[in-house]
Amino acid sequence: MFRHITSTRSRVRRYFPAPVLSAIKAAIGQSESRHSGEILFAVEAALEPLQAAHGMTPRERALEVFSNLRLWDTEHNNGVLIYVLMADHAIEIIADRGIDARVGEAGWRHIADAMQRAFAARDIEAGAVACIAAVSRELEAHFPSSASNANELADDVRLL
Repeated sequence: MFRHITSTRSRVRRYFPAPVLSAIKAAIGQSESRHSGEILFAVEAALEPLQAAHGMTPRERALEVFSNLRLWDTEHNNGVLIYVLMADHAIEIIADRGIDARVGEAGWRHIADAMQRAFAARDIEAGAVACIAAVSRELEAHFPSSASNANELADDVRLL
């Protein structure tokens, strides 16, 4: 609970300054030109006090964010959320059923763990960009680009 009370948006901005956010946005844009999936990168400083008090896990919050941001509403059910919860040093990857059935929880956990190691080494930009590249490889393998490759979600990083 204490970590959630003391984590602030300024902490998020310290780890994700404008150049890092721009690099993440560019990586998503480049990635999405190679497949028909949608990637959304979201960073949250902390859970709300009530959420933390009730023991909400980072995974539960990521699922809530996935739903609230309507990532399940893509044409091919291939939206992927990369969610970072700063207070818990947690990274969760939530994928819609179309891509999740092909990659599975173990595949997503492997990608998230690699990003976690980069973040622990304070290499935020490289870790985020590598994570996006790994997610992109999965989407390319299962949902290659098509003629009607519409960008269904903005490529911006969401700071929650």
